[in-house]
Amino acid sequence: MGKDTIILAIESSCDETSAAVIKNGRHILSNIISSQIKDHKKFGGVVPEVASRKHIENISHVIDTALNEAELSFDDLDGIAVTYGPGLVGALLIGLTTAKALAYARKLSLIGVNHIEGHIYANFIQYKELEPPFVCLVASGGHSHIVNMLDYGKYEIMGMTRDDAAGEAFDKIARALGLGYPGGPLVDNIAKEGDPTAIDFPRAYLEEGSYDFSFSGLKSAVLNYLNSLKMKGIKPNIPDVAASFQQAVVDVLSDKLIAAAEEKNSPYAVLAGGVAANSKLREELRNKGAKKGIQVLYPDPILCTDNAAMIGSAGYYKLMRGEVSDMSLNAIPNLAL
Repeated sequence: MGKDTIILAIESSCDETSAAVIKNGRHILSNIISSQIKDHKKFGGVVPEVASRKHIENISHVIDTALNEAELSFDDLDGIAVTYGPGLVGALLIGLTTAKALAYARKLSLIGVNHIEGHIYANFIQYKELEPPFVCLVASGGHSHIVNMLDYGKYEIMGMTRDDAAGEAFDKIARALGLGYPGGPLVDNIAKEGDPTAIDFPRAYLEEGSYDFSFSGLKSAVLNYLNSLKMKGIKPNIPDVAASFQQAVVDVLSDKLIAAAEEKNSPYAVLAGGVAANSKLREELRNKGAKKGIQVLYPDPILCTDNAAMIGSAGYYKLMRGEVSDMSLNAIPNLAL
């Protein structure tokens, strides 16, 4: 057996400050996540300036905790992986400048990682035997992609959002329903008490054969429905609205992922990103996948959220390919996969 490859990973693209230590790309030695939900809850969403300040406050402690929990030091590391986009530019810069400083001071390889790519790699941590090719849905607050992963580091984008991402739609509807922030888990929870067939909200499948997404029309339909009730003095049935909205999102996401997996003859339909934690989406995909003979895979909820472990996994495979970054690496808030 050769020497293990140990990566320290840093993730700070939005409102979680995270550091992880990953062994050989698939084994978590530590995965520390400092959430800022309480700081942003009163604003109903992430405030970029607040997020950046909290990252500055938290990042050194989070890194120290990750190394301590892994019972390792900087001397044991082979590289430092860091998210450099997409995300909030100020938040990204905190993680990136920290990673660059550590890599320079410790003479370690610096590995810039795409945040969307990281979400896909969470599944390699969850499923140690999983290998590409496969088709993956990456659905989160900022992204809705269907990706055909051909090999490590090789991707074909089959579809993406044309307006609101799925997670963004969940957050906006949760706010309209008075549920709070973050919207996804709150809508998922209250929807369990509602009837998903109560209100016939639209499903935007777009052109025939398209794997793109559009949730702005659905969002507008829900807001118009709530406004019409308000004008009539009628109190909405919150669980029914939440369940009907969620079903409309889930129908489109699950139908398109299964169709994409069928087209590419993929044995797996893989989920990633924050929306991958949605219980209704997982249930629908399991049912639809079983009918088509397609195995549906998704990570544990902690690996669906923004976390450094997934960045460390992607970083490991980049390091193995010799794809390292130099000190000119910069944050790219709209970085494409």
